[in-house]
Amino acid sequence: MADVLKKVPVREQDPKVRATNFEEVCYGYNKEEAMEEASRCIGCKNAKCVQGCPVSIDIPGFISKVKTGEFEEAYKIIGKSSALPAVCGRVCPQESQCEGKCIRGLKGEPVSIGKLERFVADYALENDIKPEKADSTNGHKVAVIGSGPAGLTCAGDLAKMGYEVTVFEALHELGGVLVYGIPEFRLPKQKVVAKEIDKVKELGVKFETNVVIGKSTTIDQLIEDEGFEAVFIGSGAGLPKFMGIPGENANGVFSANEYLTRNNLMKAFDESYDTPIAAGTKVAVIGGGNVAMDAARTALRLGADVHIVYRRSEEELPARVEEVHHAKEEGVVFNLLTNPTEILVDENGYVKGMKCVKMELGEPDASGRRRPVVVEGSEFEMELDTVIMSLGTSPNPLISSTTEGLEVNKWKCIVADETNGQTTKEGVYAGGDAVTGAATVILAMGAGKAGAQGIHEYLSNK
Repeated sequence: MADVLKKVPVREQDPKVRATNFEEVCYGYNKEEAMEEASRCIGCKNAKCVQGCPVSIDIPGFISKVKTGEFEEAYKIIGKSSALPAVCGRVCPQESQCEGKCIRGLKGEPVSIGKLERFVADYALENDIKPEKADSTNGHKVAVIGSGPAGLTCAGDLAKMGYEVTVFEALHELGGVLVYGIPEFRLPKQKVVAKEIDKVKELGVKFETNVVIGKSTTIDQLIEDEGFEAVFIGSGAGLPKFMGIPGENANGVFSANEYLTRNNLMKAFDESYDTPIAAGTKVAVIGGGNVAMDAARTALRLGADVHIVYRRSEEELPARVEEVHHAKEEGVVFNLLTNPTEILVDENGYVKGMKCVKMELGEPDASGRRRPVVVEGSEFEMELDTVIMSLGTSPNPLISSTTEGLEVNKWKCIVADETNGQTTKEGVYAGGDAVTGAATVILAMGAGKAGAQGIHEYLSNK
């Protein structure tokens, strides 16, 4: 019997090998490993892990089924709360959510809840286990804008309640940030994302691609002309932020959003595709979140020497510990307590380097993190040919600017009640990054669930 205080280790691709390919890094558990890890769960009655889950999965319930090898039953338990378990098992920050609350973690390592969720979800995908759908529809039509995690969750939940749901997606492919933002090596597109979306289709949800709300049609037209009784906006936050420093308009400066979209959605890494990408040989990624890690690890796989440039220390890095660990293992160099002040441009308008200053941490700011302060006389230059800005994103104002009565805040985020997704316009609900600004997949899913419940209550009382 293994040590119950320690997680069953998960198998991964060797760092030197995976740094040259786009195949999934983590192999996940097999049946024996999953059952052994599940046996570490003590099945708390008032489970703290459930309180740490934004979609309130019955974690002890599904793990108890894994323990006894009843994987289909485990999937049905997860399916009551989550439409995207194979995605969440891979990309959720479990260490600060469910696993962060696990009682096992007080004296040893917490139960690997995320890896067990992934195992169950992958088992369901491999064995084509169908989700439980509504017996009949109730005749009420609901439109969902965006097929990312918020939209998919809202659509799935409403379909289970019997609503006739149509999802409108601006891009040519479904999945939102799951397909354009997260790289293949972290979240396989065909093996996982496409199959999870198929499960939502099996619930009866219809999808329309290449529909840009605010251009192709408007929210008012959906309600007045197409007979939709309620609308959920889950359009995400795709508008990149920049630093506003000299040289930012040079050739070779990208937003992480564009760089990742070219690579993930448009498959620039695959030589059989024509998508151009300026891979670069010496790349700096500015920022310290998960998106910065994704951009850095992508550039590395495209053959570059890659540096993460972040103005605070390692302790303040917002990225998941696992992502930082993987990036270091693969050879990404971390220039911490460093801030760019200017991008240096050659006579042809291309990036040739970057001026930086060293920082030190002062007093905490409003976010609770210690504010970085410039170290006098610490200027230095980095030689580069590519700079990727990964400083967060905000919602595109297209929907809000074409929808009368829909209020936004000063960051152009839609104002919505977080308990039910209700906006300032009757019958219109919203959730996910369109409301909060860039956040996590699971928080967007939690907002999609709240929005589905809000729409259900609204239409039930109409």
